[in-house]
Amino acid sequence: MTNTVFFPGLGLEFELNRVAFSVFGHNIYWYGIIIAAGFLLAVAYGLWRAPRFSMDPDVITDAIFVVVPSAIIGARAYYVIFNPSVCFTADGSFSLLNMIAFWDGGLAIYGGVIGTVISALLFCKVRKVDFWSGMDITAYGLLIGQMVGRWGNFVNVECYGGVTGLPWRMCSESIANELWRGGLLESKQIYDSILDGTLGVHPTFFYESVWNLLGFVLLVLLVKRGRRFNGQMFLGYVIWYGLGRAVIEGMRTDSLYFFGTGIRSSQMLGILSAVVGIGLYVLRLKTAGPASPPFQPAAEAETAQAVVEDSPEPVAENEPEEFQPEQENKEERQDGGDLD
Repeated sequence: MTNTVFFPGLGLEFELNRVAFSVFGHNIYWYGIIIAAGFLLAVAYGLWRAPRFSMDPDVITDAIFVVVPSAIIGARAYYVIFNPSVCFTADGSFSLLNMIAFWDGGLAIYGGVIGTVISALLFCKVRKVDFWSGMDITAYGLLIGQMVGRWGNFVNVECYGGVTGLPWRMCSESIANELWRGGLLESKQIYDSILDGTLGVHPTFFYESVWNLLGFVLLVLLVKRGRRFNGQMFLGYVIWYGLGRAVIEGMRTDSLYFFGTGIRSSQMLGILSAVVGIGLYVLRLKTAGPASPPFQPAAEAETAQAVVEDSPEPVAENEPEEFQPEQENKEERQDGGDLD
């Protein structure tokens, strides 16, 4: 399970073992660890920034237990639907274990996004919270998770592109063998060139990780200028990621194709989602109204209200003082007035 991956133009070489360690004879893979790390970072950021997007962190915590399993199921289902061969063993028999073995690779990001949106919509409807605000903070989590998770593909030596001679080309014997077996190399000479580093492949996993990083920075800068409407960050993510994925997917050699056609599923979905995202962005910009204010915890809200209520009412200048009977009675008492 060890592969040597090198970048001759950059002078870098890595010995990659898919297995991080074993527990009671069960292998723990780097892929799963990296995915989990991306998830934890996404959750931590989401809980920290939730109030800015008018969301109660406690509600976000509850949503995690609904959305995350749905995202994993959606990501695996998408992969299996467009690559059903993973469900079968070497002898051609169906294997339920193979079908659900997401921990060994085979999670499609777009399937995870679809699962996230559907489950979030249902959750927000039941809990009576704003769906668009929830998806705004989710957009940051998606970008963080995808940015980090792509490095799991690097450890597995997958999600790479076609042959190139660019300085950052990626080379490996396993890559050369896989491309040769798949009939994706035009000659034995190209195969040998990948082995000796003269040629390599596009590290598309890295392209997408950097694209997600740029998208994250862009949305951070955008929210600093103030949200114009609920859903602005999420629709910005849909547009940004869709455009990037449409380009990067076209470089890959391991794309999932739309039911046996020559159409790359994720490339088609990337273009479609970007177009729909632009349409919804323009529509909500015109009709959604201003974004919700930052969330204020109940205790802080009560304290603020109490301060307002206890504040003395301002007295207008040059306004004559009202008649004060208590002061007059006091003067009468001093003059020998009657006391009750």
